[in-house]
Amino acid sequence: MKLNKKPVNGMKEILPAEMKIRDYAISVIKETYAKFGFTSIETPCMEHIENLSNKQGGENEKLIFKVMKRGEKLNLETAQSEADLVDFGMRYDLTVPLVRFYSNNAANLPNPFKSLQMGNVWRADRPQRGRYRQFMQCDIDILGEPSNLAEIELILATTTTIGKLGFNNFRININDRRILKAMAAYSGFAEDDFDTVFIILDKMDKIGMEGVETELKESGFASEAVDKYMDLFKGMDDADNALKYLAETIKDFMDADVESGLSEIIDSVKATKAADFDIIFDPTLVRGMSYYTGTIFEIVMPELGASCGGGGRYDKMVGKFTGQEVPACGFSIGFERIILLMMESGFKIPNESKKVVYLIEKGVSGQKLCDIIAKAQETRANGTQVLVARMNKNKKFQKEQLMAEGYEEFEEFYKEELKK
Repeated sequence: MKLNKKPVNGMKEILPAEMKIRDYAISVIKETYAKFGFTSIETPCMEHIENLSNKQGGENEKLIFKVMKRGEKLNLETAQSEADLVDFGMRYDLTVPLVRFYSNNAANLPNPFKSLQMGNVWRADRPQRGRYRQFMQCDIDILGEPSNLAEIELILATTTTIGKLGFNNFRININDRRILKAMAAYSGFAEDDFDTVFIILDKMDKIGMEGVETELKESGFASEAVDKYMDLFKGMDDADNALKYLAETIKDFMDADVESGLSEIIDSVKATKAADFDIIFDPTLVRGMSYYTGTIFEIVMPELGASCGGGGRYDKMVGKFTGQEVPACGFSIGFERIILLMMESGFKIPNESKKVVYLIEKGVSGQKLCDIIAKAQETRANGTQVLVARMNKNKKFQKEQLMAEGYEEFEEFYKEELKK
């Protein structure tokens, strides 16, 4: 049987040109985050299935690649449910593994703990532009810091990094899950219906305000509640300060420190930012993960017309593992989408070292070959990238290919004489 040379659907192969950009981006990310005090960790690609399926991952829990039991543990004949067949799953994000890691190692970690984690995750999703079934995520998280300092540091570190990768005029949208809940309660929705309301609200950028209103009513919610809910958004559109208007309107359903805390984050980021971006309050921002408990935020790139990363506060999650709650907040860069935009824009790595090729005619051997390699070693030691290769019959085509890879200079070595 002939083997299939194509990769599995939704999983991509990375050619050298893209790999070079990825390696550069990773180096910038790690260097910048390190300056903000974040330290690298690594977690396994597989997690216990009960950790991944604890009803905190939102829609992503439907996309888990599940791992069957192995050896004697797998008995297909007696299996009566999925639990009899599955014990592990491929991680769908880096937050669940981080929290398990922290819960297992907290005694050996500083407090607060500022974590940087980069690695592949897997989701059985429908592949599309910038979306794959295997993709890299880049997360920074702060565990043990209850104040707004965590959000401010996370946003500043992330936006500084995005700016260093060549992006500007992007936007940070910010909201708070407590605001979402207070708006729904004020409007008269039952608490059990909040998640359904938020799922519909999350479509605002695609179907507009009228579409959200229609879908809420078609879902069976009372017209009075829907009308009161939509009036909040209309009022914010007309207000000079949407956040202050909202806080005043729903003050009986929301603690005052929610509005003041969000304002402090926005004002602090604006006053100290190192990149060219805007940060705005977005009352329609939901974020899909059920584990968010407070502030939520995302990056919007005008070039992509979509989110390029996001995060928020998840103060209840560590307690699921340890029984003791620990404040936690994180921000994830949409690494694959960032790379996509860099590739499409023709990004050039700044201050890249000179690239030289030594082409050696076939037949050059012995001491002469050693002398050429020694010269290459000396040139490399001086900071130049040197590729040593045998000369092809079609030397012109060989050079064209190498020039396409960024090589600028060529030296040619022959059996009889040295030519440049």
